[in-house]
Amino acid sequence: MNFFETVYKIVSEIPTGKVISYGGVARLAGNPRMARQVGWALHVNPYQGVVPCHRVVMKDGSLSKGFAFGGEEVQRALLEKEGVVFDGQGKVKKEFFI
Repeated sequence: MNFFETVYKIVSEIPTGKVISYGGVARLAGNPRMARQVGWALHVNPYQGVVPCHRVVMKDGSLSKGFAFGGEEVQRALLEKEGVVFDGQGKVKKEFFI
């Protein structure tokens, strides 16, 4: 399995209502220094609707302005629909991280 496929497998296992950072996915994939590559893999995700890319956020809980499937507003709406709560600065609260 190549790195991108490993990323898709990891992300597909994130529970509804939880998030993980790009670096967290990279660590689980065995390449802790490849957070940017995780972002690229998700940006070109061919499994939209199956691999929940919206559950991957920045390590401080910020959302990606470049969310490939509709932008930051869509990512936030998808997360809120799953019960994820944001703080006053628009960041995912820490208790929602796995």
